[in-house]
Amino acid sequence: MTKPHPMPEYDGLDLPDTDLALSATRFARDAEHPAVFNHSVRTYLYGRHLGEHQGLRPGHDYDDELLYLGCVLHDAGLSDEGDRDQTFDVDGADLAAEFLSDRGLADDRVEVVWDAIALHLSPHIATRKRPEIALVTAGAGFDLGPLGPGGPALPEEFVARVHAVLPRLHGAAVLHDAIVGQALAKPHKAPPFTFAGELVRQTTGGRWPTWRELMTAEPTWNDYDGYPPAA
Repeated sequence: MTKPHPMPEYDGLDLPDTDLALSATRFARDAEHPAVFNHSVRTYLYGRHLGEHQGLRPGHDYDDELLYLGCVLHDAGLSDEGDRDQTFDVDGADLAAEFLSDRGLADDRVEVVWDAIALHLSPHIATRKRPEIALVTAGAGFDLGPLGPGGPALPEEFVARVHAVLPRLHGAAVLHDAIVGQALAKPHKAPPFTFAGELVRQTTGGRWPTWRELMTAEPTWNDYDGYPPAA
């Protein structure tokens, strides 16, 4: 039986209850849309589940507090405070690092959380990093689209308990609209060929420039002058 959580609304979910974890929970809950916050906490629960499926034990094979901080803050860039001038994942990593540094977290631990957040849209990189980084990406992806055949199934009772406390609230749709909304207001937050850029392209029907168009835009090094066309 799990012990009572200092925030009673999360009893039964076995969330970390260190002072820093509680502070981060309150910060994310106050700053983010409820659907984004709920997704962030589910990211931890599902990331921890995926870690257990791999034989990883919290407190032994990875730092559970760092995993939680990376998860609960991983979409901080979609908050009003986090909406800065980079892609939302990097903006969120910067905001999380500032928040944690201001509360005395050691630089090397802040760096792990920064990496976990900044890399959560790059699973081909994140999954090769330490568990506190890899499981943020895995948990976030699992919450938005559970793994197909061969992936670890979530017990139905567990899912029902999680969703009772952390309802989905149209999570995927809210995330999409938050990312696209930021990018439409600040187009430099969604450069071509990025995750945010693709969501904007799908939404607006716009097109991305080709490689050659990018390379021959002014100013240019004229690399294509005299170059024979491809066969």
